[in-house]
Amino acid sequence: MNKIVLFTGLLALVYQTSCTSPQEHKEETGKYTATSPLRADTAFTKEYVAQIRSVRNIEIRAQEKGFLQNIYVDEGQFVKAGQVLFRIMPKIYEAELLKAEAEAKAAEIELQNAKTLAEKNIVSKNEQAMAQAKLDHAHAEIALAKLHLSFTEIRAPFDGTIDRIPKKLGSLIDEGELLTSLSDNSQMFAYFNVSEPEYLSYATHVKDRGNTTVNLLLANNELLPVKGEVETIESEFDSETGNIAFRARFQNPDRLLKHGETGKIQMIMPVKNALIIPQKATYEIQDKKYVFVVDRNNVVHSRNITIKGEMPDLYVVQTGLAENDRILLEGVQKVKDDDKIRYEYQDPQQVVAHLRLKAE
Repeated sequence: MNKIVLFTGLLALVYQTSCTSPQEHKEETGKYTATSPLRADTAFTKEYVAQIRSVRNIEIRAQEKGFLQNIYVDEGQFVKAGQVLFRIMPKIYEAELLKAEAEAKAAEIELQNAKTLAEKNIVSKNEQAMAQAKLDHAHAEIALAKLHLSFTEIRAPFDGTIDRIPKKLGSLIDEGELLTSLSDNSQMFAYFNVSEPEYLSYATHVKDRGNTTVNLLLANNELLPVKGEVETIESEFDSETGNIAFRARFQNPDRLLKHGETGKIQMIMPVKNALIIPQKATYEIQDKKYVFVVDRNNVVHSRNITIKGEMPDLYVVQTGLAENDRILLEGVQKVKDDDKIRYEYQDPQQVVAHLRLKAE
């Protein structure tokens, strides 16, 4: 009889132990912190891939055909406006000028004779006018020959830096052939594309921000010391991408920036009634971000969210959460979907204020 009672007691103990679920065990021992998203007006830094261009970048091309007689500059050299860069062999154009000048002298003599004869009524005034027209034509030929001769000297149209020189001394150059490129890098343009919603936010709240300055993050992840200014927005959206191009101007006193570089524009985007959560309340699976939402029964459920912007230790949520949702703040890596927990609720304003103070 005693054995039966003892056996029954063991069965009851085993049954009681097996009925204690892991969730109930966690509810008794686990203690977590939860909060809610904070609704507030804020601003966050948004990064955009940028193409960097010189304020002036042109191709230097030959205006006449001939042999490349002289190269006066080197690749990468800084040149001044008006400085001679190349010379095309000028002999043929010098000869054309001498011919035009000789024809002009002959036309002057012919005109003088025509005037003398016209005064004596030996020839008509029309003969004198024809001689004058011939002289005018000769002067025009001289001007044209001088112009062609001047084209054999290629000069810099503005201060800038010489790019690669593909041709070598003695090369036969055709009219219009590329000799080099010239870049004015004293100031630089950074072009970047902005989505339609971000453009509307920028255009609507730009007065509230009080400035249009931006930063440029270089390819080595260092910020350019000089801030830029957004000065132009294109007139049309790209129908394929739905973006519109912005242009920012940067001073470049040290010539650090070069035409064709890439970087990232960092622009402050204002957001009205933003939904803000701590970054530590999220976790990531396959490039998607999730939070644990706590329901009325203290059970956690994972929920996918999309992020609109990022600040130090904070995310601006675009979709997936409401202001009255309660999300797990501490212990995100310890719980699983459908776990029942005990938690302590923290006011979101205090949570965000603490994170911002910590970041500062």
